[in-house]
Amino acid sequence: MKDYRVEKDLLGEVQVPKDAYWGVHTQRALGNFPVSGVRVRLELIKAMAMVKKACCEANRELGYMDDKKAWAVSVACNEVIEGAFDDQFPLDAFQGGAGTSVNMNVNEVIANRAIELLGGVKGDYEIVHPIEDVNLHQSTNDTFPTAVKVATIYKLRELSGAIARLQGAFQRKEKEFASIVKMGRTELQEAVPMTLGAEFSAFAEAISRDRWRTFKCEERLRVVNIGGTAIGTGITAPKDYIFLVIEKLREVTGLGLARGENLVGETANVDPFVEVSGIINAHVSNLIKVSNDLRLMNLLKEVRLPSVQAGSSIMPGKVNPVILESVMQVGFWCSASDTVISQVASRGSFQINEFLPLLAHTIISSMDMLVRTNEMFARHVEGVIPDAEHCIGYVNESTSIITAFLPYIGYQKAEELVNEFRSTGITVSFREFLNARLGRDFVDGVLSPYRLTSLGHRRLKR
Repeated sequence: MKDYRVEKDLLGEVQVPKDAYWGVHTQRALGNFPVSGVRVRLELIKAMAMVKKACCEANRELGYMDDKKAWAVSVACNEVIEGAFDDQFPLDAFQGGAGTSVNMNVNEVIANRAIELLGGVKGDYEIVHPIEDVNLHQSTNDTFPTAVKVATIYKLRELSGAIARLQGAFQRKEKEFASIVKMGRTELQEAVPMTLGAEFSAFAEAISRDRWRTFKCEERLRVVNIGGTAIGTGITAPKDYIFLVIEKLREVTGLGLARGENLVGETANVDPFVEVSGIINAHVSNLIKVSNDLRLMNLLKEVRLPSVQAGSSIMPGKVNPVILESVMQVGFWCSASDTVISQVASRGSFQINEFLPLLAHTIISSMDMLVRTNEMFARHVEGVIPDAEHCIGYVNESTSIITAFLPYIGYQKAEELVNEFRSTGITVSFREFLNARLGRDFVDGVLSPYRLTSLGHRRLKR
């Protein structure tokens, strides 16, 4: 028996694996784009199936598709959304055609599954046709961009939740470390004393901004071009369908989507993704910065990072900050992805953006990596242990702590004390020297966590 079936398209006949739910268009694309070995993101596939379901329901309600056929198509869409046919979407993410191959892959899988549900065999498109039925009143150029926005919104929500968990981890450490005095640093040099809790509060604050920005920026993606068909004019789609399909899409997705007022503009331009990508990149910048600070604090032995694996194949006992290095590498990749997204948006021509498949893969992949990275980072932060002895050791030895005493003794006296300490060869710590000159209780009071972290100078009696 043959292990394939023959399907036809504009260019002729093609052999399709007999058991495959995809058809001729997908089979051609498999041969045309053997590029990266990286498949189209399943998040995008499921968003496409949601769009197809909404279109089917609109066509059914308006009488453009009979109830029996619409039932089968709708059930098939649900099954794709639930992941029942994940292995039937084999196309390479790096493909030409502005998403047409993805659209047809989804159309064909849904059509062939609907055919089965109606008692037919795969490839019998007299029962349900991928284009005439599943793609009715649609174009790749309105369904694909709409699906990319839907998938991106879902992933943004997931990312916002992961960022919130990282924020919470830093906030818990902020409270835990509130009483540990340490040196603040500027330009990799000792500056003035602070607390370890205050340093972690800065991490928490940066991540909290990321959480808020990420949560809010889905608003930039809620306007979609569904109903615009080929170039945003709605050609071949009835007006009643155009008005109804957005309502059906809101029902299917549960998202507050709106049809664009200018569908030509929504179809031609993808700049909202650039804005969202910039917000994601701001988060990436914070992840890299905070990770590097923690690496340096671990180097200085102010904190001890959780030991997660042996660090060397030749140096026994060596443990490296590998989680932070992983976070930073993800950050580098995602930052480069922001450039890719900007390039894609700028290279669309006339009425569509033909490079949208690359944008879709890049932005969804970046966010997916960042979700897992934030979760990994949060777990790591929970295990950070302070080394209060090293922290206060730097404080006690540093002549920079004299700055905290300026409101009491003035700049000139402070300078004299530093010069005396440096010139007389005193072997005690600078803090012990100050204890002897200014009094231990006074020095302890000035360098208390409370006074170091209260906003502004608070007078202390000598």
